[in-house]
Amino acid sequence: MPINRFAKLLTGSAVLSMALTGCAGVSSGPQLPPASFVAMQEGPGEEYVIGPLDELTIFVWRNPELGAQVQVRPDGRITTPLITDMPAVGKTPKMLADDITLQLSQYIQEPLVSVIVNKFAGTFSQQVRVVGATGKPASIPYRANMTLLDAMIAVGGLSEYAAGNKARLIRFDKESGRQKEFALRLGDLLKKGESKANVMLMPGDVIIIPESSF
Repeated sequence: MPINRFAKLLTGSAVLSMALTGCAGVSSGPQLPPASFVAMQEGPGEEYVIGPLDELTIFVWRNPELGAQVQVRPDGRITTPLITDMPAVGKTPKMLADDITLQLSQYIQEPLVSVIVNKFAGTFSQQVRVVGATGKPASIPYRANMTLLDAMIAVGGLSEYAAGNKARLIRFDKESGRQKEFALRLGDLLKKGESKANVMLMPGDVIIIPESSF
């Protein structure tokens, strides 16, 4: 076989291989370790941080008139009896209770304050956002042990034209202070039930799902 013809065959094989890889529609890049469909052992997540529009119950022991049920305003503050415009967003319930205790100690002796979160919205850093070719793009409050499957069920799965295996997850890495990007295989997870495609999510994750180009 002439050398030129052999070289052409090799080139043609390489092009065909690349084309088949492209048709597979699997996003390249680092991938996260798989998570179980059902958690083998439940554990607590990170301590909850209060966000705008959260609904709180503030209880002051032996002084019920100083307690209140309040909703955190869009500006991140709350108002309770004897306390005006106290910042609440970005604090844990314990931190907010300590701040209220400090303020009330000007009026009563040794107040005991508890803060309970009744309805959760959370800060943006604690929400999981799903955007792109999905049933209903949304921001979902993160909960402990949340997986990719949980998030996709919450947003109604993939849209008709979604390129699920080209989806990507954007995650902020606290140690490096940079964003990291991971490949996802949503098509394999939702259409084939591939358990290895299910991964654990973290607060603040962003899932981006592109549409298929054909």
